[in-house]
Amino acid sequence: MKRLIASFALVFAAALPAEGAGIGLTLMLDTPGEWRHTAYTCDGREAQLSVAYVNAAPNFLALVPIDGETLVFASIVAGSGARYAAGRYEWRTDGVEAMLIDTIAEPDAPPLLTCLEANEIP
Repeated sequence: MKRLIASFALVFAAALPAEGAGIGLTLMLDTPGEWRHTAYTCDGREAQLSVAYVNAAPNFLALVPIDGETLVFASIVAGSGARYAAGRYEWRTDGVEAMLIDTIAEPDAPPLLTCLEANEIP
């Protein structure tokens, strides 16, 4: 069986001592899979949002940069498209559309980000 190895250089500053040491995460999945980057153009943002996806059934992850941190989202059940959750946030995609939702905001609150896929990044 192929092995997918995904290495993430993630820094979790909030949980670290004052020295500011970073935490690296290496994920080894014993399953065939793919690593894909997708660029999004989002309302209210000048710069494109680059999201990395790891698709290695039964593990589906999205790495989404939010407020200077890269959060690791895990897939959750979706009626249409794909949904990923990380803490209070939910990243939803359906076709070329994507949105970031704060799940503890008021029920009628708009998404934090509303995005359209710009292109595939090699």
